[in-house]
Amino acid sequence: MEQYYLVIKLALKGLLSNKIRAFLTMLGIIIGVGSVISIMSIGAGAESLITSSIKEIGTDVLSVLPGKSDEKGPPASAFGIVITTLTYDDAQEIAKVPGVRLVTSYVSGTGDLVAGSRSISGNFRGVTANYTEMENHNLEEGRFFTEQEERSTAKVAVLGYGIKKDLFPLSNPVGERVKINNVSFRIIGVLEEKGSSMVSNPDTQILVPLSTAQKVLLGIKHLNYVRLKAESEEQVEEVKARVQGLLTYRHDIKNPEDEDFSVRSLSQALETFEGVTAGLRFFLAAIAAISLIVGGIGITNIMLMTVKERTREIGLRKAIGAKPFHIKNQFIIEALVLTTSGGILGIIGGTAFSFLVALIVRWLDYNWEFSVPLSGILLSFFISMFIGVTFGIYPAKKAAALNPIDSLRYE
Repeated sequence: MEQYYLVIKLALKGLLSNKIRAFLTMLGIIIGVGSVISIMSIGAGAESLITSSIKEIGTDVLSVLPGKSDEKGPPASAFGIVITTLTYDDAQEIAKVPGVRLVTSYVSGTGDLVAGSRSISGNFRGVTANYTEMENHNLEEGRFFTEQEERSTAKVAVLGYGIKKDLFPLSNPVGERVKINNVSFRIIGVLEEKGSSMVSNPDTQILVPLSTAQKVLLGIKHLNYVRLKAESEEQVEEVKARVQGLLTYRHDIKNPEDEDFSVRSLSQALETFEGVTAGLRFFLAAIAAISLIVGGIGITNIMLMTVKERTREIGLRKAIGAKPFHIKNQFIIEALVLTTSGGILGIIGGTAFSFLVALIVRWLDYNWEFSVPLSGILLSFFISMFIGVTFGIYPAKKAAALNPIDSLRYE
């Protein structure tokens, strides 16, 4: 044990005597290990963001979108392709399906928002009167529009908290007027601040009645999507099947391959996201592996150089009784010290980078959880040790095989 302690001490002394060379040698290991830590930490943060967004909406929620998709991919409408097959009449019939508690319809657009001398470009969303119940979103001031106002194409609007701050930073906007694409609306309410999520940011939107958005602002008859809540989480799959059957009948679809809609639960959306992030993690991990291999080659090169520089020392040690396995162990341990030091620096660097990412994302008002999985730290540490052994064996064997007489004559 004392012998190994002495070898480690000598290895550290050698590293400190050639700091720049040692750092450059370890750089590939540092980058590779740091990448592994960052990938695992950022992936965990992204999953926490999506999970919290879905829990906020509710696990009893289903979404109906225009356009067919397979079970693992998003529908065409998710890529910005305009599909007009989903209508308000569809939403009204969905509301009659047994097990459906609540249905909300949505359309959206962008435009110029003007209030007095202030003007911004922003998003508006046409929704039905039960929007606040569906989205679990309360009002800070005023009220939401009624079903009567929705049916009568009333020109009333409810501001998101961020829009209110931009257009009315110092006053209560309720009762004031705002123009959306040169159409004047009376402001009747302001939503509470909710913050961003991966789904949307209601703080940066103006809400108007669905009929008003369709007929006055957009000139369309179709919907962008529909959300519905089941009576209970246990009924979600049953309700999904019923809604699919209803829309298949209403759209006169004979072949399932010709479906022009998609019904998705939020748990499916989470599974899809997890599948995408798993693929992305694998791709990034492959890049990190390349860095580790490059770092391992660097370790081999530096150890071969060390063997040459210390040829006389090796010959002297053998001449006074050192066995080949003593020499081999010494160089393997030195390679281990080199890679393990790089691994530790990589863990520290990857953790620091992940923490910085978490701070930036939280500053952008997203619910991002910073965590560095213990499994990632242990995996990175053992990978760095494995590289040290793997890429240190060849130089160590070469050093152990040196002839002591030839080594002592080496200049």
